Amino acid sequence: MTESAEPRARRTHILADLTPLRTSPDYRRLWFGNTVSWIGQGMTALAVSLQVYDITGSAFSVGLIGFCSLVPLVVFGLYGGAVADTVDRRKLGLFSAAGSFGLSLVLVAATVVGIEHVGLLCAIVALQAVCFALNAPARSSMIARLLPAEQLPAANALTTMTSTTGTLIGPMLGGLIVGWWGYRAAYSVDAVCFTASLYAMWRMPSMLPDRKGGEAGKRASVLDGLRFLGTRPNLRMTFFTDLCAMVLAHPRALFPAVAVLWYGGDARTTGLLVAAPALGALLGGVFSGWLGRIRRHGLAILLAVGSWGTAIAVFGLTRNLWLGLLFLALAGCADTVSMVFRNTMLQAAVPDELRGRLQGVFIVVVAGGPRLGDFLAGSAADLASPAVAVTGGGILCVTGVTLLALKWRAFARYDARDPQP
Repeated sequence: MTESAEPRARRTHILADLTPLRTSPDYRRLWFGNTVSWIGQGMTALAVSLQVYDITGSAFSVGLIGFCSLVPLVVFGLYGGAVADTVDRRKLGLFSAAGSFGLSLVLVAATVVGIEHVGLLCAIVALQAVCFALNAPARSSMIARLLPAEQLPAANALTTMTSTTGTLIGPMLGGLIVGWWGYRAAYSVDAVCFTASLYAMWRMPSMLPDRKGGEAGKRASVLDGLRFLGTRPNLRMTFFTDLCAMVLAHPRALFPAVAVLWYGGDARTTGLLVAAPALGALLGGVFSGWLGRIRRHGLAILLAVGSWGTAIAVFGLTRNLWLGLLFLALAGCADTVSMVFRNTMLQAAVPDELRGRLQGVFIVVVAGGPRLGDFLAGSAADLASPAVAVTGGGILCVTGVTLLALKWRAFARYDARDPQP
């Protein structure tokens, strides 16, 4: 290797591995379409919240929007996984993406005719959540069929970059577009963004679940997926560890109070606190090239979740804004590492005929865990103080994941070269 090529190789190993994008045109279209549609969804989520507040002037009504999306995500996340294990995943992804596209057009039409009704917005948000809950298991289940097993960590790192990019860029663009041109423009851009996802699904090959024996031709059962999960300790641990982080150490609900009480700030300070974990998660994806060389995925998850809890606990002790933002960004980076390996284990260790149902459970945990964490953090802050809630939550997270590791020691020995669920 020449002297100039050696630093280039080191940079390649550090930066995100783009091999899945280079080797699979189908995955490349899927990733690009998902990234563009995530940005559009982030824009619409902010625009709907702003419009609800404009109509009602009520923060409670804005919070109700989040609840309207949670229930369909939990219910249809499980159901969508079962559907993805029964029908052609390409058709399910295409129809659900078309549903989301149609709902964006409804939002555009409502602004054109001047309909401003919170009930309509809540109904659209709920239906969007249904479409997402049907689309996500189908889309996630496809990845293991499009790529070889050794490329799954790189693909999942790229997927985390998609979601964090949407979380960061979507709301910022949404705020600018609503401020300059109004809600109609934001919803119209979102509809255009969804065409990228529609095109990706349209070009995808047919992808029927690989169901064998007596399972062939039968409708997939949610209970069968849960029974499978109940007998597979390594897969259960991926969910338990995530719940430790998201339920016990998730301080998002406290950011408005923390911004004022700890840093003497305002809404802009709250915005920085919200953005810091997302930025850390994005950087974790950008510099994820080394993740593909890790084989002990279970141990990596335990260390990542422990690092999340530690960073949150230290954040609770800081009273310097920039230091606090640093530890929140470190927590977000650790969450990316955990997410990459948890997704990879679900894709590699689960039989194809059950992959959709396990991805449905994953959606329920990812959607429900942070919201339960918001409730616990807010309750603890009211009973004690924000500092106790944040630092105590971080310590509980580290303690919980340590106890889980001691209880199921085999999880730390999980080897990607021999994926055992």
